[in-house]
Amino acid sequence: MSAEVSFISKLLLSPMLWPAVLLCALLLGLFLWFRALANRLGATLSDDGLSAAARFDLEEARSTAIAGRQTAKFFGLLVLGGYLTYVAVVGTPMYGYVMEWLNLAVRWTHVIAGIMWIGASFYFIFLENNLNRTHGLRDELAGNLWAIHGGGFYYLEKYKVAPKVIPTDLHWFKYEAYFTWLSGFALLFLVYYADAKAFMIDPTVADISTPAAIAIGVGSLVLGYVIYDTMCRSTLILDQGRFAFVGTVILAVICYALTHLLSGRAAFIHVGAVIGTIMVGNVFFTIIPSQKALVRAAKTGQPLDASLGKKAGQRSLHNNYFTLPVVFIMISNHFPSTFGHSANWIILMVMILASAGIKHYWNLLDRGENKPIWLAGSVVSLVVMSFVISPAFEDTMDAAIPTSFEEANVVIQARCVQCHSVNPTDDQWTTAPNGVMYDTPEQISAMADKIMTRAVRTRTMPQGNKTGMTEEERTVLKRWILQGAKIQ
Repeated sequence: MSAEVSFISKLLLSPMLWPAVLLCALLLGLFLWFRALANRLGATLSDDGLSAAARFDLEEARSTAIAGRQTAKFFGLLVLGGYLTYVAVVGTPMYGYVMEWLNLAVRWTHVIAGIMWIGASFYFIFLENNLNRTHGLRDELAGNLWAIHGGGFYYLEKYKVAPKVIPTDLHWFKYEAYFTWLSGFALLFLVYYADAKAFMIDPTVADISTPAAIAIGVGSLVLGYVIYDTMCRSTLILDQGRFAFVGTVILAVICYALTHLLSGRAAFIHVGAVIGTIMVGNVFFTIIPSQKALVRAAKTGQPLDASLGKKAGQRSLHNNYFTLPVVFIMISNHFPSTFGHSANWIILMVMILASAGIKHYWNLLDRGENKPIWLAGSVVSLVVMSFVISPAFEDTMDAAIPTSFEEANVVIQARCVQCHSVNPTDDQWTTAPNGVMYDTPEQISAMADKIMTRAVRTRTMPQGNKTGMTEEERTVLKRWILQGAKIQ
């Protein structure tokens, strides 16, 4: 009985109670509203006097309402179950274990959905680039393709606009995109927003609050899509080169801003989330509505607007170029030499542009145009960048700048002895971690290799940068160690 009372107390007193209640109430309201809407539309569809166009619109609206109802139900149960699980394990040894498995489950879902979405993008751009557009085509066709895979032959046809009769079993490619974005945002919440102080905020970059960090993260997703969509609706879209140039400049500004507001790791992943949001926005707001308009026109016998297919194809091509940059950013958190570098925003832009260049070469090759300059330029830029940011290159530069032990010791005393001392002053460590102490010059010099690894190379010390060691201070330590870690 006491265990039940304890759980109920934790349930009612948890600081996450009201956010969970409000979110569940919102999702319940959406569920009820979508259900009522689907029922009303279903009743209207029973009218035999509806025109073909009205019936199509009502069927589409009802389908959307049913999907909205199911989505609200799914996320409502997910939030409720997640909150109950959180209350049950928070403050216990099981908390870390449960969070690890939850992270794994969401990350796994995200990767699988992303593979399906990117795979579909690659496949359809391949089809577009390899269609036979000249030989033996019917007037209604834009191209066709013979292919073999898995021991079978396949024959595909692309219509200029739409076939005269729309098949009832038409397959739509959209849920791969939606589940990729939803699982990605859930992962953002689990890894970054739920512990923003540890993973999003670096006081040496910007000393901001947790709500401010989360607002910057979410706001960047919205702002990124709004800017991109505005560009697509402007005359910029008529000039592919100018559009790409302006987009690159804006993306560079976003990279610079985020890397100077959030931690390097969080900034990288949010740039990826901005690009992912643009991609799913293209699917949700342009590609699928254009496809539905084409199907509606074909089913109701109305004139077909070929510009809709052109706009959808244009956004789909943009998504195709975004794929390789997004894949890099998805795995970037495993490589601190990129996001942890002082010039991380430049590194990120080089990675984005080089991977997009590789995709451009790939697309040209599919069309029968072999232009290795794109591949060579992209690969060379990556090689040059990796050399410039390498320890060997940087060490050569830093070793030439004289730095005394006194300068290094100022950093050690200001940032390290709070924990690494015979009498630590840190509120967590009552004894020096692993017995490492920096009370004398000899002790400091003896641990020079460890200092280089932890404080300079990987930047994992001080733990969580609790004492606020700056990049300039890390550079002082590096220069002193490279020059022999001398104490005289």
